[in-house]
Amino acid sequence: MRTIAEINQKISRGQAVVWTVAEVKAKSQLGISKIFEQVDVVTTGTFEPMESTGAIINLGHTDPPIKIRQCWLDGIAAYAAFGAVDLYLGATATADYNLQESDPNLREGVGGEKGGGHVIEDLIAGRAVQLKAIGQKTDCYPRAMWENAITKDNINQFYLFNPRNLYQNFIVGVNGGDRTLYTYLGALQPRLGNAVYSNPGAISPLLNDPDLTSVGIGSKIFLGGGIGYIAWEGTQHFPLQKRLPNHTPIGPAATVALIGDAKQMSADWVRGCYFKNYGPSIMLGVGVALPVTSEKVIHNCSVIDRDIVAPVIDFSIPRRVRPTFGLVSYEQLQKGHMSIDGRSVKVAPLASKYRSLKVAQELKEWIEAGKFTLTEPVAPLPSDRTFMPQDSSRSIISLE
Repeated sequence: MRTIAEINQKISRGQAVVWTVAEVKAKSQLGISKIFEQVDVVTTGTFEPMESTGAIINLGHTDPPIKIRQCWLDGIAAYAAFGAVDLYLGATATADYNLQESDPNLREGVGGEKGGGHVIEDLIAGRAVQLKAIGQKTDCYPRAMWENAITKDNINQFYLFNPRNLYQNFIVGVNGGDRTLYTYLGALQPRLGNAVYSNPGAISPLLNDPDLTSVGIGSKIFLGGGIGYIAWEGTQHFPLQKRLPNHTPIGPAATVALIGDAKQMSADWVRGCYFKNYGPSIMLGVGVALPVTSEKVIHNCSVIDRDIVAPVIDFSIPRRVRPTFGLVSYEQLQKGHMSIDGRSVKVAPLASKYRSLKVAQELKEWIEAGKFTLTEPVAPLPSDRTFMPQDSSRSIISLE
C-alpha cells in the first residue's frame, strides 16, 4: 500500500514513476504485482463533446454601476439573473433567432451556427468578445445599458463550472426510421445507415476507476489544458447502473461536476463545435491522475476495450426509454463497423482517441516535471444515486 502523501513526496523529488493508462494496458503481461511495484501514478484522458459545460464570468462594476438582467456575448445569450455583473455562459447557448437572421456573422461557428462554446473558446484564446448588456435601473445601479469589448484579461473571474462531465460510459446511437435524425450524437442515417458513439472506451478516466475509489470531491485534474478540480457529483450521476463482473457499467453511469480557472486554459483543449440541426456544444479535454495506492488500482486500469460494452439505442422512437439492439463492445466499435440484425453497420466516434491519449501524455509530463501533485478527496462521490425521471405519473402535485 502507498499513500497519496508518499506519492506527492516522490513527485516533489522528481522520483515518481508515471505511466499513461495506455502504457499500463500495453504492459499488462508484466503482471499486476510487478506494475504496482514500479508505478506511482496512472494518467487517463479524454477529448469529447461535453455539452453540460459553461463559464462563470464576473465583469467588474461599471461607472455608473449596472445591474445586468439581460446580456449577450458576440450575440450569444448569457444568464444574468444573479449578481449585478455575474454571468453564466452555457456551451449550448445560442443567439436570439431574430439576431441570427439579421447578422450572418452569428451563424459562423465550427461547421455551422456559433454558440456559447465558441465564445468560451474565443475568450480562452485571448480574443476579444463584444458584450451588450441591459440593466435594471435602481438607486444603487442607475445604468440602463452597457456595451464593451471584453477579453480574459480585463474581467475579474473567468472559470469553467461544468455541471456534468466525464460520463463513465455512454450509448451508441442508431436510427431505425426512414428519415435522417439530427441528434446530440450528430446525424443518424435512416434504416440503420450508421452508428455513432462518444466515449473513447478503455482509456476513458472513470472506466479505469469503476467504483470511484481513486477519485472524489476535491480531486485535482487536467481541465482544458489547465488545472481543475472535481467539485461535486455530476448531474444525472447514476452509479447504480447495471455492471459487468469487472464492475464497468453497461450504459450511462457516474458523472462529475468540474471547476477550473479558464484564464489558465488553452484553446487547444477547449473547442466550440456545432451539430447540424441540433445546436452548438463544446469539445473538452479532461485528464485524471489515478494514484497507485494499491494493486487494485492497476487491476482496474488493466481493463481493455473487449471487456467494456455500451447499449445500441434506436433514436427513431421519440421517447425517454427507447428500444435497444443490445450491447456492443468498444473493441468492435473501434473497428469501424458492427452487426445489427445480421447487417453490417458503419460506426464513427465523436471522441478523439488520438487527442484523449495526448491529454493523458501531457498530464504525465506535468507530474514528471513536478508541476502537478495529487490531492486527497475531501469526500467520496455518492455510490447510491438513483435516476429520477419526470414521467407524467410522477409529476402530479396534490393541491389538497
